[in-house]
Amino acid sequence: MQELTGKPVFVKLKWGLEYKGFLVSTDGYMNLQLANSEEFQDGKSNGALGEVFIRCNNVLYIISLF
Repeated sequence: MQELTGKPVFVKLKWGLEYKGFLVSTDGYMNLQLANSEEFQDGKSNGALGEVFIRCNNVLYIISLF
């Protein structure tokens, strides 16, 4: 996971929301901090959010976009 720091990622949450952004940091629990992020629901953008913190228990998967 550390090798993805600073790179663009796609994060899908268990509840269906999706985020694209740059992974700023992560911790041992897999909590995530994204920068320049955008939120999506059902494939449609909900708009830019900037900096986002995502708690580990909400994450379904993470994909690298580079």
